[in-house]
Amino acid sequence: MDTQTGSVLYEAVASDVSALIHSGTLGPGDRVPSVRRLSRQKRVSISTVLQAYRLLENRGVIEARPQSGYYVRPRLRAAAEPAISDPPRGPRQVGVHDLVSRVLAAASDTRLVPLGAALPDHELMPAAKLQRMLSSVARRRPRSLTTYAVPPGRLELRRQIARLALDWGCNLTPDDVVVTHGCMEALNLCLRAVAKPGDIIALESPTYFGLLQIIESLGMRALEIPTHPRDGISLEALALACEREKVKACLVMPNVSNPLGSMMPDAAKKRLVQLLAAHGIPLIEDQVYGDLHFARAHPRAAKAYDRQGMVMLCSSFSKTLAPGFRVGWVAAGRYRAQVEKLKFVSSVGNPELLQLTIAEFLENGGYDHQLRSLRRAFSDRIGRTQHAVSGHFPAGTRVTSPSGGFVLWVELPQGADSLALYESAMREGISIAPGPMFSASDRYRNCLRLNCGCAWTPAIERAIARVGQLAQQQLGRSVARRGARPP
Repeated sequence: MDTQTGSVLYEAVASDVSALIHSGTLGPGDRVPSVRRLSRQKRVSISTVLQAYRLLENRGVIEARPQSGYYVRPRLRAAAEPAISDPPRGPRQVGVHDLVSRVLAAASDTRLVPLGAALPDHELMPAAKLQRMLSSVARRRPRSLTTYAVPPGRLELRRQIARLALDWGCNLTPDDVVVTHGCMEALNLCLRAVAKPGDIIALESPTYFGLLQIIESLGMRALEIPTHPRDGISLEALALACEREKVKACLVMPNVSNPLGSMMPDAAKKRLVQLLAAHGIPLIEDQVYGDLHFARAHPRAAKAYDRQGMVMLCSSFSKTLAPGFRVGWVAAGRYRAQVEKLKFVSSVGNPELLQLTIAEFLENGGYDHQLRSLRRAFSDRIGRTQHAVSGHFPAGTRVTSPSGGFVLWVELPQGADSLALYESAMREGISIAPGPMFSASDRYRNCLRLNCGCAWTPAIERAIARVGQLAQQQLGRSVARRGARPP
């Protein structure tokens, strides 16, 4: 029996194997000790060795070969991370809808390799368990099929959400929560509650295109703030923006942002809340990927530091449990009454049966186990995608190291055009998300986002390699054109 805690022990085993590789004892292509052999040598369980090998796979150190074992991966150049972003200083009108619509339309085409839209693998979702619970709730509570569930939503679900919020350092009551139609509606309602057309909304850059679409649809203006790929939005730049512009709200993803996968340190979240409160600016916090973090301990939400009711915390179960249910929620602080009113006039309410089913799953279905499974799967797929990008994309490509979630931001060398790359990839049956989708200012032309939520298959690996080859060809043509210009 293992004498140390599992997490400490498997990391120690992984460290020992890494040392053999870095010292040259095991070289590229060498077979590492079998699981059973290493189990005997280290006097640890087989499951501990498997965890250690999975960790080394995620780091791109070893690779599994079917019916053969584990082998040391060839050493590839390590891709550097992107630098902090440098968006324009002033607010902009948003116009991303047409491009986003084109890219998202490809998400429903099953003939395409889905590297574009951020979709979790449906095989990772507990569909069978949800189906059983849905049928059981419908039998026991048939009125849930024929009644309205008006805002704020079913108490059973709001109670479970308040309990979940304890993990994020938030002391919420069921009365603080309003159930919404996914996180997107929650964010939409929050913006409508605190701002009007023409107002300035500060947000990360790059940011999730859905947030830009909401701002565009409401006739507001986006003020992009420099953002670090690991630590999130620059508080110094945000403070200057708040002094310079009349910012009406700040829309941020402090925990596992999309597309960068950044995570603000807890101390920075506290400063963020204090900074905005000092200016009287509400913070709309998008927590939709927060439960998919890769950290040992659950990161705190910015809402945990809210003392004035100025933080509006939004999330959903679409990325972790039931994408098709579209069940989200918001804890809107001092703006709760306005959000609840807007929710009613927007969509009256959410289906009661779906709310009750989610509530029952949270209480009895093993949600913690579900989250651990997702984190393991997405960490593995992120690692494999990073490894593939490092091996196949042009020299000078930069790649993020996400703190969680299942998307990867790739920065190609200057001269690359991700819009043209998108068109080339589409002609070969591969969808990607070009960088300009994630900016109100047409920035990030040389960037793209890759979806890592799908099961890792040879087809996925070949598609990533092909996108890299297309980028290589594009840059080669760009260099040739520059060389052909007269002095």
